[in-house]
Amino acid sequence: MEKERLKLIKPTAAYKEQVMAYRDAMLKNGDSLDGCAGLEDVDSFSQWMDFERRLRARYKDGYVPSDVFLAIRQEDDVLVGMIDLRHHLSPFLRQFGGHIGYSVHPAERRKGYAAEMLRLLLPICRELGKERVLLTCGQENEASRRTILRNGGVLEDEIAAPAGLGSRKITQRYWIAV
Repeated sequence: MEKERLKLIKPTAAYKEQVMAYRDAMLKNGDSLDGCAGLEDVDSFSQWMDFERRLRARYKDGYVPSDVFLAIRQEDDVLVGMIDLRHHLSPFLRQFGGHIGYSVHPAERRKGYAAEMLRLLLPICRELGKERVLLTCGQENEASRRTILRNGGVLEDEIAAPAGLGSRKITQRYWIAV
């Protein structure tokens, strides 16, 4: 196997400038911050790091605990993406969100980072006792579909997306055995 290009780490203050620059780049590019634990809703790193309180207040009974990881390129210690592992599935997540969300910095796309991030997260899923994980993407999201398929995703079904999921019209639901 080739040497790992990325490492997944829990967010720390050492990356606060990079995290906030990531937020700004994603918003400027008009991207959704999937897998970023509500980074789009905060103005500071310290506010973002208060994941549980902030997200529990936002989602109320639909809140699901999760682990957020920064995808750091090992050669230069640069944040290239974020990935979030939700511990269980709410009814909404079972249909439209899945166990895992991820995003890649606009300047770092088309380099295989999303597939590597997902591949690195799957053993963590196994360590947490999961036998399989659900991932979803919009039918039109070719990059996400390829990422999921590269990691063994098996399409279960396609369902109409509700209003409020951006431009997504059809949600594809994939399972990956871990």
